[in-house]
Amino acid sequence: MSGLLDGKQLIVTGVISERSIAYTVARLAQQQGARIVLTAYGRRSLVDRLARRLPAPAPVVDLDVTDEEQLSSLADRVGAHLDGVDGVVHSIAHAPVSCLDGRFLDTPWTDVATAVHTSTYSLKALAVAAGPLLRPGASLVALDFDAARTWPGYDWMGVAKAGLEACGRYLARDLGPRGVRVNLVAAGPLRTLAARGIGGDGEAFEKQWDTDAPLGWDAGDAGPVARTCLALLSDWLPATTGEIIHADGGRHIVG
Repeated sequence: MSGLLDGKQLIVTGVISERSIAYTVARLAQQQGARIVLTAYGRRSLVDRLARRLPAPAPVVDLDVTDEEQLSSLADRVGAHLDGVDGVVHSIAHAPVSCLDGRFLDTPWTDVATAVHTSTYSLKALAVAAGPLLRPGASLVALDFDAARTWPGYDWMGVAKAGLEACGRYLARDLGPRGVRVNLVAAGPLRTLAARGIGGDGEAFEKQWDTDAPLGWDAGDAGPVARTCLALLSDWLPATTGEIIHADGGRHIVG
């Protein structure tokens, strides 16, 4: 029986724990027939261990998306493992503590710039870095959190995500003539390491989301979000680009 991603070759960023969305994407992608390369930032030995826990051990390359030298060599380093790339998963976000948890009015520009560089501009930077390997029909998928409204504690990361959404649209415009699609998946709240960086009562937020979402929501299960990413990485949505696909139990439609 053929898999959804048979023959696909992917770059997956952002694997940092088995609970991460990126790890779940990598695991399910392999189960659906894809070959993958993971990227690691700063904690290479940890990502190497996680790569060995996948259904098939995956190669890992270092990538700091704010480092021009690493970006410029990415295609060569990934090319040592893959002869082309059919999909890239952007699961990268970071903001200094001052950007989060009610400090919006006090955050200095230097910290905002760090958040925007890492969480927003990095999508364009990654697309360009992977560009020499991208095949016609390739799909870029970025992880998002609904930036159409404010959320408790999210503050400047929410601004950065709004920029990510706009960046995705402009990338879709400029990469479309090459046959490359760019889409975002707006996930509901999940119990990931990234989510722990935001203050406030996360458990109450999760319970409220589960109550409000028409389909309900399990903050401990990254599977539904990962499967949405896989659909976008597959050949089944060939005319879809520049979109924000919500995988949030329907919470975004509730007033």
